[in-house]
Amino acid sequence: MSVLRHPAWMSFFRKEAIVKNKQRVVMPILVFIIVIAFWELSVRIFNISLYILPSPSKIVSAIINNFSTLWMHSMVSLEEALIGLAISTVLAILIAIGMDLSKTFKTSVYPYLIVTQTVPVMVLGPLFSIWLGFGMAPKVLIVIFMCFFPIVISFCDALGQVDQNQINLLKSFGANTWQIYTMVKIPAGALGLFSGLKVAATYCIGGAIVGEWLSSSAGLGYYMLRVKNGYMLDKVFACVIVIIIWSVLLNLAVSLIEYLAFPHLRKKDKNK
Repeated sequence: MSVLRHPAWMSFFRKEAIVKNKQRVVMPILVFIIVIAFWELSVRIFNISLYILPSPSKIVSAIINNFSTLWMHSMVSLEEALIGLAISTVLAILIAIGMDLSKTFKTSVYPYLIVTQTVPVMVLGPLFSIWLGFGMAPKVLIVIFMCFFPIVISFCDALGQVDQNQINLLKSFGANTWQIYTMVKIPAGALGLFSGLKVAATYCIGGAIVGEWLSSSAGLGYYMLRVKNGYMLDKVFACVIVIIIWSVLLNLAVSLIEYLAFPHLRKKDKNK
């Protein structure tokens, strides 16, 4: 028996792993507590005005006291974000498959995909409002503009890295293009799709907020501008906290769907 496989050593390594896992959880929480405590004490000691920098306690109080208002505006922003994310996902899947099918199509489209990410969204926002009005459409289009790129690139790259031997095996059985994609390429590239979706899920709320800054009558972006103009920075920070929470929740929701959709991921976690 190897020395490292001795029960005493195995017990030692298990304890080391437990300590490391605890550190991964405890250390970020500890840093967060220190930063919040320093922030709170600094505001109180130096008597910093609310319109310059609110204390964390004031921000928490603003969230609690304005919860119904924040919730109402959150639902508007969330609706815009989810619609935009859904449309961008469908478009990204179709275009990624088209790019994988045809190298000519890929070389024709890919440069324009890159260009879309070089144009600031704030520049296009007013144009979208002029063309599409001041309803939900320009906000959804901004969300699509921000979410589309990471999904299509991640999925297209994943499709291109599928094991060629699996494809050749299907071809040897007379499989057509549709069968190759549905049986091998799309399932194998789905992890890449979800990687792009995780990034897009964190972008979509931000895209909706940017659209609401430019033209809206409701939503977290609209409410943030309104309280900012009144120098109520505790409510501005409250909006920021709510936006962060929704972005994290959407990212976790995508991760949960990925975890449930792929049983082999659960097996890997159990083996760790």
